[in-house]
Amino acid sequence: MIRLTTLLLFMTWFASANDISKINQLKKNAEIAYKAGQYDVAVSNYSYLIDTLHIDDEQAVMNLGHAYYQLGKKDLAQAQYQKLALSKEEGLKSIAYQQLGALSNDPKTLEKALSYFKESIKSDPSNQDARYNYELVKKKLKDQNENQDQSQDENQDDENQENKDEENKNQDNQENQDQQEGDQNQDQEQKDSEEQDQDKQDQQNEDQEGEQNKEDQQGQEDEKKEGEDQQQEQSKPEEGEEGEQNEKEQQQAPSPSDKMQEMNISEEKAKMILEALKNSEVQYIQQNRRKATKRKDSDKPDW
Repeated sequence: MIRLTTLLLFMTWFASANDISKINQLKKNAEIAYKAGQYDVAVSNYSYLIDTLHIDDEQAVMNLGHAYYQLGKKDLAQAQYQKLALSKEEGLKSIAYQQLGALSNDPKTLEKALSYFKESIKSDPSNQDARYNYELVKKKLKDQNENQDQSQDENQDDENQENKDEENKNQDNQENQDQQEGDQNQDQEQKDSEEQDQDKQDQQNEDQEGEQNKEDQQGQEDEKKEGEDQQQEQSKPEEGEEGEQNEKEQQQAPSPSDKMQEMNISEEKAKMILEALKNSEVQYIQQNRRKATKRKDSDKPDW
């Protein structure tokens, strides 16, 4: 039983010794590869130690981050440095923050880089590289802010100038429009005034023509009336002459009784003569009617 226990301890010690030897050899190979610039080989050895053998070695983590950084794999390098941000080793912690600041040294992330460099100095105040980078990034950030302010001021000035130019342009356009409207209104007023003057002139002409026509018509009526009056005066006999003429006619025209006395014919005989004349006239008329209704011979011409 004692022999078996001793054998197991020996085998465990032997296995541990082999692992330590292997680990040391991997570290050595990784360091040699890193110094030779064979960063991919260094990454392979460090990754095997950390991910496969699960070696808790912060220096190996730091070196793996450096190897990734040299290969340009910044995301993978940043992941390794972030692991060391909680390290109790202030020197490694300071370097890790310094590397994070270097990875953030971009115009878009200068404030983050400044914060990382500040943490690096706080972890190790003797880290001169971190202090130098801090001051450098601080100056860049200040210049950037000043340039942004200047650019904003210039943009604001340009915008103000553009707005001013636009206002001036709008004002000029408005003035031109007002001038055009004023000219149009003035032309329209002048045109309306001319039309009113023309209307007044036409109305005056019409009134004058009406008055002239009225005068002409009145003159014609007066002339016509005067002519009618003259005609009436010419056709009207004088009052004395008309009386004398009527008296003469009455004196010259004898009465029927006077005529019968002159002819020595009695009234009865006169009636008989008139009756005989009437009968003769009636017979004559009847004879003329019979002659007009008599048919003509068809074989004789009308003439």
